Amino acid sequence: MGGVTSAASSPASASGPTSASGPSVPSVLGLAPVIPVVVLDEAADAVPLARALVAGGLPAIEVTLRTPAALDAIRAIADEVPDAVVGAGTLLNPGQVAAACAAGARFLVSPGWSPRLLGALRDSGLPFLPGVSTASEVVTLLDEGVTELKFFPAEAAGGTAYLKSLAAPLPQARFCPTGGITLASAPGYLALPNVGCVGGTWMLPADALAAKDWSRVERLAHEAAALRA
Repeated sequence: MGGVTSAASSPASASGPTSASGPSVPSVLGLAPVIPVVVLDEAADAVPLARALVAGGLPAIEVTLRTPAALDAIRAIADEVPDAVVGAGTLLNPGQVAAACAAGARFLVSPGWSPRLLGALRDSGLPFLPGVSTASEVVTLLDEGVTELKFFPAEAAGGTAYLKSLAAPLPQARFCPTGGITLASAPGYLALPNVGCVGGTWMLPADALAAKDWSRVERLAHEAAALRA
């Protein structure tokens, strides 16, 4: 899980939403080399899936708000898997930020950002990762005091070559690249000095989720957790 700008540099407003699961972590980027990006159609799958990921060494879990089950899934993980650090992804507006915080999310992720969304992320008091794909976006967020960012869509936006080119002129920016990353390509990202972790789905194959094969998910998570550069 800084979006992540650190919550310390962007204190929550008195009226902003707070996490139902307790204190937030200072930064998501150092929790694990890989953040699983989870899309759940059934909230009942959230707890066994999260337990499998945590057992495999991936405690930071991003549940995307792409399905009606997402908020219930976040709430279940926050309540029943204490070793997980559950976050909410695909946040597009302030209402979703407030709902994610109320459900117990401990970090927040967006595919992009707007001034209004950035304000809501800041007011949450939680670590957050706003999405960027251009140098201009990075410079603008650095000017706002945000140094930890999601690079999305990573492969389509230039991959490791693009991030490497940003390291010299913008050394203060650190990234969680997400989008098209695989077990084979992840080490190349993690070797970069401006990458703290990557987001991915390869440890969550659709057939394993459909079969509720949590032992397979745990094995794949363990494999991913061993990638720390």
